[in-house]
Parts: sequence; structure tokens; C-alpha cells
Amino acid sequence: MTGTRDPLNAFLDRPDTPVANAQDGPLAGLTLAVKDIYDIAGQKTGCGNPQRLADAAPARETAPAIKALLEAGARFVGRTQTDELAFSLMGQNAHYPEPVNPAAPERVTGGSSSGSAAAVAGGLADIATGSDTGGSIRAPASFCGLVGLRATHGRIPLDGAMPLAPSLDTFGWFTKDIAIYERAAEVLLPPLSPGEGKLSRPFRLAALDALLLGEAEAGEYRRMAGTVAQVVGKPETAPALSHSIDDLYWCFRKLQAHEAWASHGTWISQADRGLGPGVKDRFEFGASITDEVAARETARRDAFRAELAGLLGEDGILVMPTVPGAAPLKSGTFEELQAYRERALRLLCISGLSGFPQITLPLGSVDGAPFGISLLGTAGSDMELIRLGRRIFEQRRGT
Repeated sequence: MTGTRDPLNAFLDRPDTPVANAQDGPLAGLTLAVKDIYDIAGQKTGCGNPQRLADAAPARETAPAIKALLEAGARFVGRTQTDELAFSLMGQNAHYPEPVNPAAPERVTGGSSSGSAAAVAGGLADIATGSDTGGSIRAPASFCGLVGLRATHGRIPLDGAMPLAPSLDTFGWFTKDIAIYERAAEVLLPPLSPGEGKLSRPFRLAALDALLLGEAEAGEYRRMAGTVAQVVGKPETAPALSHSIDDLYWCFRKLQAHEAWASHGTWISQADRGLGPGVKDRFEFGASITDEVAARETARRDAFRAELAGLLGEDGILVMPTVPGAAPLKSGTFEELQAYRERALRLLCISGLSGFPQITLPLGSVDGAPFGISLLGTAGSDMELIRLGRRIFEQRRGT
């Protein structure tokens, strides 16, 4: 696949140096695609922007998380597209052909891990890495019918990765099969002490369920929640958060944009970088956020994190929609896509602001397109979430 065009526009059409992998290991026989924000020794990392690619020197070392997958036996098959500087949610990069969503070709793949989601959904790779700052694992996974985890913040190292908003950035990956997802997790996730991460008390937040787009989405979500309840139990309705969903959304937006400008503002300011629509606006917004505003929103985030930690306790699990519905149509206007994005971020920001792990499971569909449901757990409960996901799939299959 490396160095060739593919029918899904998932991979970058540029030659790459060969990448060695172990011949034995828990991931032997599986193929690996890598989002173009991660360093691979001898290759350039383009981060979804042609000028960034032109300015880059070949990496001297491979990012540790990627190296771990290779050393576990996964075979590299190519670099995948990313939205520009990983600062988008729809998978539409102005500089490159748009990746195709194999599960719903008339709809977006989601971003910024767009190429990775397309590659796995289309059977071009068994595992594909991505990242999740604002939802770039969870949204594409839901849109393309995949398993995707936003890991506990800081649990998997991001050395050798392009930063966007470091206090929010996390490593992630996609698979179709939950068993393969678990195998990769056993390579990537450091073990916890025995007894940690046992989730047995499900609950829901009415304000999150209310973000579904309409009756069709609400009906399918209830069906998915019933499937989940067969394994985790029926969720109780928790008291409303003291922070409004709108306040949390703006807290996330301001902190993400402030950190993104801190990460990339100097480079952007040096020349006209030809940033695409939406991406350019978001960086300009970041330039307008003062340190004082960021400090105030950080205090809000800390208070929210403590409140959600209190709701979760040691064994709580929040059952919630991953996104408001199926992926938006590619034919949607810029304004329609932005409206969906803002609604989706009101759901996606909960895990981002708290730093707690969230897994999305491809259990449903609406209008003939994939639609996922999520489980959010306590800090460090990543593997327990994956294993709960496996039990849910086994229950659904009757095994």
C-alpha cells in the first residue's frame, strides 16, 4: 500500500522508507497504518499540511507507541491522512483528496484521524493509529462502524507525536474487531494494580442524551443502551451537573484553541500557510484567547473533573451517546457541518476535559449508516472498558 494510491484515499500517496517489525509477537500477522502525526525513523511527518511536510526533516526515531506496535509484530503498510494539523472533526482536508467512509460513502469519515478510520473500515489495515484531542478517535469510529478508545490522558506516551493541545491530546487506534483491539491494548497500556478499574455501577446524564439529533437517533440509542444494559445493568439517571453543557463546551473550545495556538502559532505566523476553511478560523480563535481566560477555564475544568470523579467513584460507568447521530452527509453545507461539529463536541468534551477514558462501540445504525454508543469510566479503567466492550459483543452474538 505504501507509495500507492488506494480507492479510499486513506493513505498518503508518497514513498516511504521501509519499516521493520518483529516477526513474532502478540500482533504478528496483523497490518498497521499510522496517522501522519507520528514520527517513524527515516520518514517525514507531514501533519496534514504540505508546507509542514516540506519543512520537515526525516525523523531520527520512531514514536514509542508506534515502536511498541511494530515490536509486537504488527506490519506497517503506510501513513494515513490526517486533517490539517489535526484540528478538525470531519475528515475534509483542503489539501488532499477526501478519504471515503466505506460504511457510508455519501457521508464523511470524521477527523482528524480520517485516513486511519477509512483504512480499517475498508479492510486495508487491521489496526490504524490515530489521536484524540477533541474526538478524533471516537467520532470517526462511530461514523465508520469501528471500535475506538480515548485513553486516560497521559496513559500512553505521545513522544514523537505532533502536539495540538497537550493537556487534551491522547493516543488512540481503530479496529473492526474488539478482540484485536484488546490485543493492541495489552501492548500499549501499562498494567494497573490488581483490583483497579472494576466498573459495575452504570449511570446516565439526561443532558447528554438530549443532544441526540432526533427521534430516529433517540430510538436507536435506546436500543443500543438496552444491549449494553444486558451486560452492565440498567443505568440510573444521575443528578444534573453543576456545569452546563454549553459552559463545558466553551471551556473545552477555549483551552484547546489556546494550546493549539501555543503549539503552532509561531510557525503559522511566519508565512501564509494556506490553512483550509475552519482550521484557519480555529487557529485565529486560539490567538484571541488570553492567558487569563485560559487560567479561568482551567479552574472550571478542574472543578468539573472533580465533580465527575465524584459521580464515578471507584466503580461508576457513564453510558452516553458517542456523537449526536450518523456521520453528516458530504453534501452538507459548511454551516451544516459546523452545526453538527458543535453539537458533537458537547458530547465529546466530557472525556476530554475530565481526562477519563471513553470507548465507543459500533452497536447501531441510523439511516443506513453506523452509529456508536459510549462507555466512560474512571481514570485508568481503559482495559476494563475494552473488556466490557468484548463482553457486550459476545452477549449480542449469544456466545
